[in-house]
Amino acid sequence: MVESPRVLSVQSHVVSGYVGNKSAVFPMQLLGFEVDAINSVQFSNHTGYKKVKGQILTEKDLSDLLEGLSENQLDHYTHLLTGYIGSVSFLNKISSVVKQLRDRNPNLIYVCDPVMGDNGKLYVPKELIPVYKNFILPLATIITPNLFEMELLTDTKITNEDDVWNAIDILHKKGCETVVISSAELAEESNLCIFASCRKDTMVNKLSMKIKKLPLSFTGTGDLFASLFLSWMYKSKGNLKEALENTIASLQAVLKRTVDSIEGKEINPRNVELKLIQSKRDIEEPSIIYRASIID
Repeated sequence: MVESPRVLSVQSHVVSGYVGNKSAVFPMQLLGFEVDAINSVQFSNHTGYKKVKGQILTEKDLSDLLEGLSENQLDHYTHLLTGYIGSVSFLNKISSVVKQLRDRNPNLIYVCDPVMGDNGKLYVPKELIPVYKNFILPLATIITPNLFEMELLTDTKITNEDDVWNAIDILHKKGCETVVISSAELAEESNLCIFASCRKDTMVNKLSMKIKKLPLSFTGTGDLFASLFLSWMYKSKGNLKEALENTIASLQAVLKRTVDSIEGKEINPRNVELKLIQSKRDIEEPSIIYRASIID
């Protein structure tokens, strides 16, 4: 048997609901990945509810966990996935984690979802921004920001498609091989836009997609997107178009099922939790509706 790819996923965890590792681990497992999860925080529920209780992992806790894995020779991974991280010291530690894992496997693929905010609002300390820009970006193989996070990472204002490609080029120059803007609402567009670019040596592959906006806001979609994209980039052997189309197909199916489940119900955080488990078949066998356009 061929050994399964192994992912170390470092992001938030909730007891109830689907964000962070609760949104990311299940899809990767369905798609054939062994997944080890480290929870940067453990909360009762996501922060959209009226109250949140829980614990925050420290950089010392992270070091202890990695030390235990290393001493038992359990730190050989094909992929590292990082999502929500709430402190500068913890994010700084991620840099050394990447280097440690690459010592064990020089071909490690690091997928970074730089969870910092959305719609113009930060929900992490602003001190994390320079850490991402100066230390994390040069280590990342794939990065999946939303539009607001892209502006923070590149110090640019993005209002049109030309701005998008200019910002993506900045991240390529920082060392990121593949850049995907997972969601963008541009002024001249009525649709939700997705942009992806892969640069290897002198070869650049650029894609865009437009999808219909849904009438609700969801939590955990970025975490789901990053995990699906990681999985399909591996399964497609780096085929950017196939990976993006399969990712969006599964994501849209989950969101549509979630919207359908709310019909006749109150719109509240509990009812808008992603219908992830019910979408098992859509994750394993995505039905492609939206196609990506190749940008010359």
